[in-house]
Amino acid sequence: MRFRAVTLNMERNEKRWAARRELIVEQFCALRPDVLALNEVCVPLQSARWLQRVAKERIGIEYALVQQNRVNGSSESEAEAVLTCWPVVETGNLDFRVRDMVAQVVRVLIDRRPVDVYVTHLYKSLGDDSLRLFQVQQLLAWIDSRNDIAARIVCGDFNATLDMPSAALMATRFRPTQTAPTAFTPLADSDGTVSHPYWHRMDRCIDYVWVSDALQVVASGVCFNQASPHDGGLWPSDHAGVWADLSLG
Repeated sequence: MRFRAVTLNMERNEKRWAARRELIVEQFCALRPDVLALNEVCVPLQSARWLQRVAKERIGIEYALVQQNRVNGSSESEAEAVLTCWPVVETGNLDFRVRDMVAQVVRVLIDRRPVDVYVTHLYKSLGDDSLRLFQVQQLLAWIDSRNDIAARIVCGDFNATLDMPSAALMATRFRPTQTAPTAFTPLADSDGTVSHPYWHRMDRCIDYVWVSDALQVVASGVCFNQASPHDGGLWPSDHAGVWADLSLG
């Protein structure tokens, strides 16, 4: 059974969201994923619900939405989410208890077989990787506690390259589907200020679709990486996304 998983950090509602969201939905509809994992969902604007509704209107696919807000004060502003066209069996969440960050899991049935889809967003790129390493250790322990199935996908913005301890630890248990650069696009605000000016453009991979051994990678690549044809500073987000066509053996 072949299916498509996609992940994207949406950059909340910042940097010309009203224009960016059209690029996101256009490229989303072209990808037609079976599972879409989202970071930085804007809670006040209900941006994941908007994407769910517009996908139904434009391509006729009804996606189930499972959303997990961050904790504490961040719960009012930001969330992780999963959109899927597969039946949802159960959901769960993990509070990292650092920086209001969380992880989420959605168990779906693919051809009547269970697959766990995790989504998380780890500590910022400029921060110390030791905190991300702690988060990965917590994440893997949580995944191990849900060991009744073997097919697992872990998606999201890990803010680390594979040569860093946190991502290297993930790679001991899961395979990244691709490592082409995902950060950062030349996304510019209305005043021309470029997102993340202290980083080179699209110079490294920090966003991943990780898969367990029970899944085969048929093809994978970068997505949400097309700027507006009318404005070279307008991109879907400050991150590119990742798509992966997978097979459940």
